[in-house]
Amino acid sequence: MKIHEYKTVKERRQFLEKHLTVSLVNIEKATVDTDESVHCENRIGSVSVPLGIAGPLIVKGENIKGEHYLPLATTEGALVASVNRGAKACLEHGITTTVERVGVTRGPVLKVSSPGEAKKIEAWIWDNRSVLGRKAEETSHHIKLTEVEVKTAGLYVFIRFNFDTDRAMGMNMATIASQFLIDYIQEKTKARILSVAGNYDVDKKPSWLNSIKGRGFVVRAETIISKKNVESILKTSVDRMCEVWKAKCLIGSALSGSMGFNAHHANVVAAFFLATGQDLAHVVGGSVGMTVLDVLPDGSLYASVSLPDLMMGSIGGGTGLKTQKEARLILKTDSPLAMSEILGAGVLAGEVSLLASLSQGTLARAHKALGR
Repeated sequence: MKIHEYKTVKERRQFLEKHLTVSLVNIEKATVDTDESVHCENRIGSVSVPLGIAGPLIVKGENIKGEHYLPLATTEGALVASVNRGAKACLEHGITTTVERVGVTRGPVLKVSSPGEAKKIEAWIWDNRSVLGRKAEETSHHIKLTEVEVKTAGLYVFIRFNFDTDRAMGMNMATIASQFLIDYIQEKTKARILSVAGNYDVDKKPSWLNSIKGRGFVVRAETIISKKNVESILKTSVDRMCEVWKAKCLIGSALSGSMGFNAHHANVVAAFFLATGQDLAHVVGGSVGMTVLDVLPDGSLYASVSLPDLMMGSIGGGTGLKTQKEARLILKTDSPLAMSEILGAGVLAGEVSLLASLSQGTLARAHKALGR
């Protein structure tokens, strides 16, 4: 028998143990979700990733306020300790956050017979935006078409649909709705569908388009850390931190062609995504943000982060796994808007701590102590 012909997790695992002469006893023990409806094909069990807690963070957000802890699932030593130190440094002033829902995007591509026809298709789509909006809502009660953008290149017509998908991250909802819409467009215009996903989304790839226009949620977080707390908690100086930030996050990023002007946004985003059941491939969107440091007139440190491409949800996909649902209980909210603000605060704490460590020359020592 082939592995996909086995009907249960146990049968597939036992087949592999016998066929490969291996023991998968720990994979078996790690399995909490035994329901066959879990979104993973040919499942044989689960793997375990350590879960740590950073905080408290004092969040002053648009959708959530107060003291919050950050669940971080990671195998990297020193990460949780670093975010925890950054959170401590931010306690006095708290972290102010804002969030904007841009929505999930899907970018189909059509092919036409001439550039003139491409122009006509673009005009037709523009004139029928309200019709397309009503059509999208026929696919789900939880989806709304919020924006349509069209770009043409030769015989190709690229469409970027923006959807509000309520509490879901919504990539599957957006794909189903987009297919329905381009089928309708093809019927009305005779343009030929090439693909429901033509990379104008842009999905699961670093992108200047997403950085500029935003995707999912656009989150900003800022704080002020007194000179005294920079010296006593972060063990460095405001001037040294700003000098390292300029060299690393601005000049170094520019020289290397990096799309992320930050120290390590993706580190905190990845750990949070894994802990709370998000689609891990969207960590790439969490890597393209910017960190800004500045010295205030009184000598205090101003620090902020902007994350333009956070794809998150609290229902659907891996958010339904038992351990991930428990980790989200720690956040005291199931609102993706509020979750995004807490994550933004955690990313800021991580940036502050890492830049401090680099400026004081202790990064290698910390990883030698905690990461080996």
